[in-house]
Amino acid sequence: MPNREIVAENLVKRYNGSVLAVNDVSFRVKSGEIFGFLGPNGAGKSTTVAMLTTLIVPTSGRATVGGYDVVSQAGEVRRIAGVALQEIGLDPLMKSMELLTIQAQLFGMSRKQAQQRARELLELVKLSDVTDRRVGKYSGGMRRRLDLALALAHEPDILFLDEPTTGLDPASRRDIWNEVRRLNQQLGMTIFLTTQYLEEADELADRIAIIDGGKIVAEGAPAELKASLGSESINVTFRDVEAVDRARAALAGMADRMQADRKTLRLYLPNAAASVPAVVSRLTDAGLEPASLTLTQPTLDDVFLQVTGQRFRAEAAEVEAA
Repeated sequence: MPNREIVAENLVKRYNGSVLAVNDVSFRVKSGEIFGFLGPNGAGKSTTVAMLTTLIVPTSGRATVGGYDVVSQAGEVRRIAGVALQEIGLDPLMKSMELLTIQAQLFGMSRKQAQQRARELLELVKLSDVTDRRVGKYSGGMRRRLDLALALAHEPDILFLDEPTTGLDPASRRDIWNEVRRLNQQLGMTIFLTTQYLEEADELADRIAIIDGGKIVAEGAPAELKASLGSESINVTFRDVEAVDRARAALAGMADRMQADRKTLRLYLPNAAASVPAVVSRLTDAGLEPASLTLTQPTLDDVFLQVTGQRFRAEAAEVEAA
């Protein structure tokens, strides 16, 4: 069985000699694993992916993809890895069949083999009914699916997906999820996934890593990371931020950990439901009236908030609105 691991060892990337984009990043993605890679804007996520896919050279450290060094064996890395990056570069004047045939031929297939592979991929990504339409007339979601097909043209052992479902409707997003699972489960393909949807990482990834400020700040299986916060949380929302600070003081000592998020105070503790009456009592004694109080299980968004100090969903919403 081929080596399908991705290994990063003390990766560092500096720009202009002083801007430290990636700072001593190390991780190992096992063969046949789906690995989610998350982080706020500017955290070093895209720079790390660019180094792993041979687009830029590390300042120091080392990385291997499928056992090949990303610097000294970059050609071999490109041969065994498929890459679908966030910025889609498709010739708007060409048609999907033409693009996929050329892509497959670049990896050594005959024209007949390449055309057969192109037909298979167009069927796979549900574009076989628009092969006569120029790519420039495709919707954003259609271009995203075509980009995935291009990344799969040479049947790679390892696949890098950079926000593969951005701009897709929920049904198309589920189609991509199902295909990612099929590639992983049936072909044993290792998949390195960056995403702006935490639901996607939770649904697909065997393990995730969160990068912030150029460093890995959390790593593990989604269930493990969520369990590390405690079994439940009490979320108390107020009408202003000042009340959150007063509530934190009033509730001191009641929870294993408290986290303020704008107008909401979260209390993490093992038996949160039983503690709700005591929390309400203390807030009442302090003259504080919550706008709402809810009880929730920890989510990846809570993990992200804990390790980066910001919510993940808010960033995703800003990206979508841009």
